[in-house]
Amino acid sequence: MGKLYKNRYLLLMLLPGTIYLIINNYIPMFGTIVAFKSINYALGYWKSPWVGFENFKFLFNSSDAWVITRNTILYNLVFIALTLVFAVTFAILLNELRNRYLSNIYQSIMFLPYFLSAVIVGYLGYSMLSEEFGFLNNMILAPLGIHSIAWYSEPKYWPYILPIVYIWKNIGYSIVIYLAAITGIDKEYYEAAITDGATKWQLIINITLPSIKPMMIILTLLGIGHILNADFGLFYQLPLDAGALYSTTNVIDTYVYRALMRLGDTGMSSAAGLYQAVVGFVLVVSVNLLVRKIDRENALF
Repeated sequence: MGKLYKNRYLLLMLLPGTIYLIINNYIPMFGTIVAFKSINYALGYWKSPWVGFENFKFLFNSSDAWVITRNTILYNLVFIALTLVFAVTFAILLNELRNRYLSNIYQSIMFLPYFLSAVIVGYLGYSMLSEEFGFLNNMILAPLGIHSIAWYSEPKYWPYILPIVYIWKNIGYSIVIYLAAITGIDKEYYEAAITDGATKWQLIINITLPSIKPMMIILTLLGIGHILNADFGLFYQLPLDAGALYSTTNVIDTYVYRALMRLGDTGMSSAAGLYQAVVGFVLVVSVNLLVRKIDRENALF
């Protein structure tokens, strides 16, 4: 009780965030029972009959189960890897700029796409990829004498288009985090290394990267935790829900959405969400245990 009283002001500051977390993250967890029920709105959630794991069969018994699982996992692995590489690289480059005004401008330009809605990104993508009016076909391919490409009918291009758009849209957020971590590094480390004759590359390799390594691990672990949760807006709006592209753009989230639009079964939707959450939790714990064995100090917990 003595420690609680001593830290009462700090605990009071923590209270609003704790209340928000409980209301928005923990209380809704009671809703997971919907995943094991056949919802009858006349009876209500609590009195609806239990169906066990029947709702989960919706995902695993489908002929598309392998495709949507493969797409979801592989795309997220590519997103995690590319975000890590590009975000760290651009954060280091921005930190090296001596002109702070230019650095802030570049940072703002990279961060701006993060605030764009998926609908706007979809229309921007259409303006670039439209076979008849698109910028790529009319302004780049046509002058080169290359026939127009039907981007929305050719699945083979989308494993490259989707990562490019994802990085363009989301990299600014990660850059801000890594840049803040780099800014927090004690300048005396650099000064001492420069005095000893270290080059710029040696400063980056031996000081900057090791110092932001914990942040890199944390963000990677969080990304792995959402490896079964696809960016719904990206995968649904950017390809314009074109059926010809489902083999390379259909993921768990879009598949469940389309199925629920036809069936209207909230139990199946809840089952899919619970499945993604449980797998994500297991992956985070597993990868964190692996990190602890390799480098205990940089583990998340």
